Amino acid sequence: MSDTAAPPARSGRRSLRRVLGTVLVLAVVLGAGSYVASRAMEIPAPTRLARIALSEPSRQGDFFPAHTVGASTRPIAFPAGGGDLPADVPWKGDRISLEEFLETTSSKALVVLQDGKLVEEWYADGIDASTRMSSWSVAKSVISLLIGQAIDRGELGEDDRLVDLVPELKSGNEYDDITVHDLLDMTAGVDVTENYKAYWPFIGTARMLLTTDMPGFLDDNRKVEFTPGSEGAYRSVNTQLLGAILMKIEGKPLADVLSRRLWGPMGAQSSATWNLDTTGGVEKAFCCLNATALDFAHLGQLVLDDGQVAGREVVPAEWIDRIATPAEHPVGEWDYSAQWWHPSGGIGPDYSAIGVYGQFIYVNPTTRTVVVKLSDHGTEQDEAETFEVFRTLAGQDPTRP
Repeated sequence: MSDTAAPPARSGRRSLRRVLGTVLVLAVVLGAGSYVASRAMEIPAPTRLARIALSEPSRQGDFFPAHTVGASTRPIAFPAGGGDLPADVPWKGDRISLEEFLETTSSKALVVLQDGKLVEEWYADGIDASTRMSSWSVAKSVISLLIGQAIDRGELGEDDRLVDLVPELKSGNEYDDITVHDLLDMTAGVDVTENYKAYWPFIGTARMLLTTDMPGFLDDNRKVEFTPGSEGAYRSVNTQLLGAILMKIEGKPLADVLSRRLWGPMGAQSSATWNLDTTGGVEKAFCCLNATALDFAHLGQLVLDDGQVAGREVVPAEWIDRIATPAEHPVGEWDYSAQWWHPSGGIGPDYSAIGVYGQFIYVNPTTRTVVVKLSDHGTEQDEAETFEVFRTLAGQDPTRP
C-alpha cells in the first residue's frame, strides 16, 4: 500500500447511492404514505428518489431540475499536444497500465493538458466529448473562483460577516460571527453533519442534497459546533452559504453568474447545467454542476494560467495565489485553501478540486499540467492513490527518485 496520507473525510464513508437506496426501500415499505411524508419533509417524491438511487453518480444531475449555463459565444478548443504519457502508473505498491487504472477506478472520462495542449482525451463506452457529467463537490472550487472575482470587484471582503451580506440568516448566536473567510477555508463550524446515516438519511448534507426548499434548510440550520475560525472541518453547507452570498450581491441565479463571469470568458465549448432544489428554485452551490470533461479542463487551465485566458484577466492572479497557498487550518489530513484541496505527498506544489465518486480537476503548476478525471468510483475511494497517478502523468512520479 502507498504511504501517502489518507484523504480527509468529507462526506462520510457510506455511499450516497446506498443512502438513496435506503430511501427507496423506505418508500416501498411505506407505500402511498411515503408521498405524504416526502412532501412534509420537502424532498422529492419516492418515484424520483428511486430513479436517482438506481442511476450512476456521474449522471444523477439528469434527475434534478436545473438552470442552463450557455456555452461561450467564443469557444476555445485546446490545440493538440505532443509527447507521450507514461506506459504505466503506480497503484497500491505495484504498477499498472493507465488503461487498467481507468477501469479499476470506474472512470468515465480523462483529459490531460500539458502547457495548454491536449495530450490525452479518453472516454468510456457511451460517453463522448459532448456528455455532461456531475461535478459533485468540484462545484465548490468553481464557487471559489466566483467569490474571488466578487472580492476583486469590491463587492465583498473576506472579513465580511455572512449575516451582514445575507441579513435574513441572522440568528442571535455565535453563528452570526461567521465570515466569508471562514466559509472559504471550511472553518465556519456550521452544525450540518457531513456524515450520511443509512437508517435515517434526512439530515445533514444528504438532506441538503434532497431538499426542495434550500432557503428553508439554511434557515433551519443556523447553529455552530465550534467557534468560527478556530479549526477546520469540511462542511458542504459552507459552500451553499457562499452561493447564497453570490446570489444576494449579484441578484441573479448562480447559473447566470457562472455564465457571465466564467463560462463565457474562459471559452467553454459546451453548455452546462446547475441542479436546483426545485423547479425555478435555487442552485445547489455545494455540488451538482453538470459539464463536459473538456470544459472542466478549461477551468483547470484558467487556474493554471493565473486566472488569464488569451492574455486577459478573468480571475485575479491574487485569488489564484490564495487558492495555491494552504490555509492556516488543515481539513482532516490534508491542507485546504479557499475551496481547493492540497493533497499531501507531492514532489512540488499542486492542488485540486475534488468531488465524491472520483471527480477531479488536478493542477500542477511546476509541470504546467491539468488532469480532469470523472468517475463512478466509491464515495471517497482511493483518492491518495489517484493523486500518485496524476503526479506521474504530470511527470512527477512520487514512487521513483
